[in-house]
Amino acid sequence: MKKLIIAPVMAALLACPSTAAAPQFQTAAPVAYLEDLSTGAVLFSRDPDRRMPPASMAKMMTVYVAFDLIRRGELKLTDMATVRPETWQRWHGPAAGSTMFLSANEQVSVANLLYGIVTLSGNDACVVLAEHISGSEPAFVERMNRVAKQIGLNNSQFGTSNGWPDNGVTYVTARDLARLADQTISNYPQLYKQFYSRRDFTWGKTMGGNQITQANRDPLLGRVAGADGLKTGHTEEAGYGFTGSAAQNGRRLIMVMAGLTSANQRIEESVRFMDWGFRAWQAKPIAAKGKQIETAEVQMGDSGTVPLIAGTDLKVTLPAGLAPELTAKVVYKGPIKAPIKAGQHIADLVITSPDVPEQRLPLVAGNDVGEAGFFRRAWNGLTSFGG
Repeated sequence: MKKLIIAPVMAALLACPSTAAAPQFQTAAPVAYLEDLSTGAVLFSRDPDRRMPPASMAKMMTVYVAFDLIRRGELKLTDMATVRPETWQRWHGPAAGSTMFLSANEQVSVANLLYGIVTLSGNDACVVLAEHISGSEPAFVERMNRVAKQIGLNNSQFGTSNGWPDNGVTYVTARDLARLADQTISNYPQLYKQFYSRRDFTWGKTMGGNQITQANRDPLLGRVAGADGLKTGHTEEAGYGFTGSAAQNGRRLIMVMAGLTSANQRIEESVRFMDWGFRAWQAKPIAAKGKQIETAEVQMGDSGTVPLIAGTDLKVTLPAGLAPELTAKVVYKGPIKAPIKAGQHIADLVITSPDVPEQRLPLVAGNDVGEAGFFRRAWNGLTSFGG
């Protein structure tokens, strides 16, 4: 039976000369969450598990499903979707909210629908894409919810493809939105780069025949260095919200704010929040890639232990200019059963401090460990009787 094994780590790994309190941030947002993806540190958290309507931030889930199908080869960016007349009828005009200005019976590529969703927040584009993928929006929503559970959105539910108000059927949390952003960036980096940082997009024509260009509402683009996504949202019920990300000097931060009272407040608070994350916190290297941190017990392997090493350069996020007292421990469920592949994530280095959020850094196997042969298994069985 596996048990949780905790091993203290050598003090030299985290030698720090002084203590420091975590930086403080003040915001008008009733829901706010900021995470440093480079270390897993949660830098700010206010009501992150409150269920709330996402408004157009739900469209991130629609885009994620499409990205997943594209990677699987089940959907192509060049595939053409048809705008059904009944879909156009429902999703055009002022009552339809943000639109891409699609036309009935128009043929639109998946790529352009994705631009219409991400850049223009097109409610019409979401439904057209959903119908193209699954035949109907309800069938697509079922897929959204299956995929959401698969990637760990355990406190979210989707009732539409575009986040349109649906009497509380659709809800998310700030923590889940941050995880969705993380999974999008981590799993589909090229598609993320292609679709999420565009400043504007042109589609549709006015009654006079002029092309319609709409700007991306992302409040960080052009205001915070390294900003490259993700999605705003607004309804009367939800207020103004935003899930955003930016990368600077090897650090990537993801932020979520919700419940703000105006578009201008959303811009101001989002920019201040992200700037604070980069200025008030810094990354401290603690172990270079390949450094052995500990060893782990192996069950039924051709070796009794496996080295635990840093699979990448490991860093912790600390208050800028200060060094709080830190402790470190290696945690894994063990003994770990063979076979094990080199590079396999099998343990975590957990960094804690009284004033700094817990940070969990992945450790990987330093080499392969094969299954034990007959005689070794027999010997292991005999020795196990000795306790």
